[in-house]
Amino acid sequence: MRPKKLGVLLIVSGPSGAGKSSICKLIRRKIPGLYFSVSCTTRKPRPGEKNGVDYFYLTKKEFVDRISVGGFLEYAKVHSNYYGTLKSEVVERIKKGVDVLLDIDVKGTSKIKKLVSKDSLLSKCVETVFIGPPSFAELKKRLRSRATESETIIRERLDDAKDELGHWRKYDYLIINKTLEKAVSDMIHLLDIAHKKTIRLKDSGFYE
Repeated sequence: MRPKKLGVLLIVSGPSGAGKSSICKLIRRKIPGLYFSVSCTTRKPRPGEKNGVDYFYLTKKEFVDRISVGGFLEYAKVHSNYYGTLKSEVVERIKKGVDVLLDIDVKGTSKIKKLVSKDSLLSKCVETVFIGPPSFAELKKRLRSRATESETIIRERLDDAKDELGHWRKYDYLIINKTLEKAVSDMIHLLDIAHKKTIRLKDSGFYE
């Protein structure tokens, strides 16, 4: 009898322009059973956004109340609004063997890794992946080719990217996004390898 296994918590980070969001979007299409963790926020929904799909929209009181009972894997305050990853969104699914995809920045990843180091369940399930561009010059080219942001915003993103790129060695894996197809293939292969880790198999013996 094959042993039951815990799901993988696949945390993906990378600077703006590296293609992280595009990679995550395609992986979700190719692996229907992969659950994309929906974050919470206290900001108001934008036109077309849906509660439970784009975000879970909370009041500030609701958010702070959840903080007080340890309800988040990580959270941050950005421009007067809170953003965070609900622990319940992740833990219950992992226990059932469901893989969870989490798209967050390097600061959020650092917070989760600190929490995970003290959690016997999550420490078995987390895999961190950094998505990087082939070069900084290519990153500049990609950001400017969008033609949707001002030069001031682009420069801010590039400054942020320089800082984020310095954190790649803190991740378990590095995927260089030269082409979207190859990066997606690498990510799927990585997830397949993670499924074979013995640390995530539950206590029942393989040969029972």
